[in-house]
Amino acid sequence: MDRNPSPPPPSRDEEEDGEVAGGDCIGSTVYSKHWLFGVLSGLIQIVSPENTKSSSDDEEQQMELDEEMENEICRVWDMSMDEDVALFLQEFNAPDIFMGVLAKSKCPRLREICVGILGNMACFQEICVSISSDKNLGQVLLHCLYDSDPPTLLETSRLLLTCLSQTEVASVWVERIREHPAIYDSICFIMSSSTNVDLLVKVGEVVDKLFDLDEKLMLEWIRNGATQALDQPQEDSEEQPTFRIVPCILEAAKQVRSENPEGLDVYMHILQLLTTVDDGIQAIVQCPDTGKDTWNLLFDLVCHEFCQSDDPPIILQEQKTVLASVFSVLSAIYASQAEQDYLKIEKGKYHFGLPLIDSLIRVLQNMEHCQKKTENSTESNTEETKKSNLTQDDFHLKILKDISCEFLSNIFQALTKETVAQGLKEGQLSKEKCSSAFQNLLPFYSLVVEDFIKILHEVDKALGDDLEESFPSLKVPT
Repeated sequence: MDRNPSPPPPSRDEEEDGEVAGGDCIGSTVYSKHWLFGVLSGLIQIVSPENTKSSSDDEEQQMELDEEMENEICRVWDMSMDEDVALFLQEFNAPDIFMGVLAKSKCPRLREICVGILGNMACFQEICVSISSDKNLGQVLLHCLYDSDPPTLLETSRLLLTCLSQTEVASVWVERIREHPAIYDSICFIMSSSTNVDLLVKVGEVVDKLFDLDEKLMLEWIRNGATQALDQPQEDSEEQPTFRIVPCILEAAKQVRSENPEGLDVYMHILQLLTTVDDGIQAIVQCPDTGKDTWNLLFDLVCHEFCQSDDPPIILQEQKTVLASVFSVLSAIYASQAEQDYLKIEKGKYHFGLPLIDSLIRVLQNMEHCQKKTENSTESNTEETKKSNLTQDDFHLKILKDISCEFLSNIFQALTKETVAQGLKEGQLSKEKCSSAFQNLLPFYSLVVEDFIKILHEVDKALGDDLEESFPSLKVPT
């Protein structure tokens, strides 16, 4: 059976008496008001006191939804994507009916559908404002985040994301979520334990939006896990798990990694948002295991998955936002905790910097290719068209370039004579790659490049001289 079947066609009798074509139509649609009244009345009956005061023997029956009712309410779910239908449901006080269902019904499927209909209705600004202004409905919907049913959690997350994306009401929902600390535990539990990729992606989008909207809430959630760990007695640890935000994000990222690239992008951006505050960086690096897990996951992504040597350069257009987040987080870890054991060991073996240099330079080379292709494709366009076409892509590529160059310069500063020698031997620091690096690092990081050239002269004087010839600004007066 389809999840959201098509709405019911008008009956033969209705067609004959002209009702559907006239006053019984909802707005400009062919949907019947009379039929919709009947479905909503059926919902009211389901949650009426007579039906909810049942014995324990009826509890199992309450968990299931009558097939005919499921088909009809699914049709309403499908219909609610139409603005005329959504406005009519609002006028008929359908949100109050759905709130009653959510407050009283134990049927997971029915709860999922009701939240789904509200989610469709909230896509229209006027209705979103109305739903958001209802404190009681807001409380009931947030309570749905404690549900154990993944489809209901998915629809609740979708509804929340829709409301958080509406400027007029976003702050209302942020404040409500702040007033419910248990939501932190529920979301962390989902991220750390769910295998439902769709749910993980949508929950990630909610967290990403929350952190982007409100730094104060982000700080509270960062500190929440640390406070719980300090306050919780050791003997209670098994019964009451302590959720730290970073390990939960990492677990969710690992789950969505292979199945949903957009979801991985979302979780990498959440990590990047954490690094915009000192507490967030400390949440990543303070615990050695968490720092190492974060570094290893991101290191593996950039060295073995994104923008590989056998990928076409244009792949960068698809990966530019996630790469910017990943490089930003790696750079923050490197800059704040360069003496961590998991970095020192790799540095000692010269395994740490060279693969990252290789990845960073490849990204910068691919960026040059993408920019040239874009310039060529817009040569015949007017200036006005060029500006509108280039704005979005150029903006993201510029962010990626800035982050990549800063990170590359930091790694260059840590290179030793031995590391440079190994990089020359293995090909990460060939003349072509060094030239690409210099083209992007100069003139802003000229001191870094000059120091690198000095080391390079000690290892391979001929190559150092060649690069100086190619970049006259690097020549040191004798």
